[in-house]
Amino acid sequence: MERGNSKFSYFISSFIGVLVGVGLVLAIIRYGPFVKGTVKDKNINSQTLVIQQPSSKKTGTSTISIVAKNLMPAVVGVTSTINPTATSKGESGIGSGIIVDKKGYILTNNHVASKQANDITVSLFDGRDLKGKVVWADEGLDLAVLKITGDNLTVAPLGNSKILTVGDTAIAIGNPLGLTFQRTVTSGIISAINRTIGDASGFFMEDLIQTDASINPGNSGGPLININSEVIGINTVKVTSAEGMGFAIPINIVKPILKSIEEKGNFVTPIIGIQGIDKQMAGFVSDIKVKNGIYVYEVKSGSPADVKGIEKGDIILSVNGSLVNTMIEFRSTLYSVGVGNSVTLKVKGSDKKESNINIKLVGLAD
Repeated sequence: MERGNSKFSYFISSFIGVLVGVGLVLAIIRYGPFVKGTVKDKNINSQTLVIQQPSSKKTGTSTISIVAKNLMPAVVGVTSTINPTATSKGESGIGSGIIVDKKGYILTNNHVASKQANDITVSLFDGRDLKGKVVWADEGLDLAVLKITGDNLTVAPLGNSKILTVGDTAIAIGNPLGLTFQRTVTSGIISAINRTIGDASGFFMEDLIQTDASINPGNSGGPLININSEVIGINTVKVTSAEGMGFAIPINIVKPILKSIEEKGNFVTPIIGIQGIDKQMAGFVSDIKVKNGIYVYEVKSGSPADVKGIEKGDIILSVNGSLVNTMIEFRSTLYSVGVGNSVTLKVKGSDKKESNINIKLVGLAD
């Protein structure tokens, strides 16, 4: 009899233990931390409760921080001095640059380091200060290529500015307000493409990339970068009367220039002897309407274009079979062909008739 009571007591105790255990599990599920979600390989609805695991995300792993880490060693500081002369008080420039070749070639702005600079210092990421020299510069494009001599240089890859889309991520690295704030990183988006801007003196820059990434004095010459850690532009100016408007020169215009410098040691700008206006630029010039192509605004006397009969008012529709609707497309094609070689232009005259004109490129005199 006592043995039967013992068995019964054991059964009751075990049963109570099971009930208590189930109750505790249900309480944990009911009141514990949870998120809505699904369980792998279970066909259940979104109301299923899943216990949330503590986050183990590490810092410094965002896309922008990765891009900054990849490109920052290739960004340099640039200071230059133009000695005073009998007609000039002398000037100094300070800005940024980007290393684009292991041989020590650096892209920056012409207004940071021009051909007239007597002394150029390039400050590297690792703390070295090296002397630089200008191997090519263009005031109209506001671009310059510098050369330094040094080892263990980090090179930035170049992207394709032709495929940019409004809304793409844009990241700028440079030295705003001077070398005190070296390699500051800012980010935003591509706000617009093919922008033309001008100043009070009548100087215009065409086909620029517009971004809302913060760009201040000292950022000039530094890179504008895409999400793939590729340079898509060289920052050049900021509209000081407006907030959140910075501009960069598309990188594609520089590629044939760099290719020639790397192969030959120099680049001679090829021209045909015209001043052209594209659709964007036409908005700044009265009584000129351009829907497609490049409007010939002026023809230099005795130039290849003049000799071939190209006149003011003609429209250049294509170069070597490729349509050209912006000045950067036009220049890029000529730069790729090079001085001494010929191109075929499709030209629409004032009589609306189209003709193909073969024309030889000559070099722009310094």
